[in-house]
Amino acid sequence: MALNRLPNIPDQDVFYAELIHSQRDLSDEQADMLLAKLVLILSNHIGDRAVLTEAIALARDNTLAA
Repeated sequence: MALNRLPNIPDQDVFYAELIHSQRDLSDEQADMLLAKLVLILSNHIGDRAVLTEAIALARDNTLAA
């Protein structure tokens, strides 16, 4: 399976709002922990090491380019 780079989330704005709302009333440290846990949960769900490696590289490249 290859990393899907095309929009693939129904109701993207609703998802984004839900993600932001999940961090409401959390400290910065708690919000970072929530996001780290979410990444690990979703990574476990994906399970494909090649896809995860590609996703990590893409996220890092996008972060460095910002």
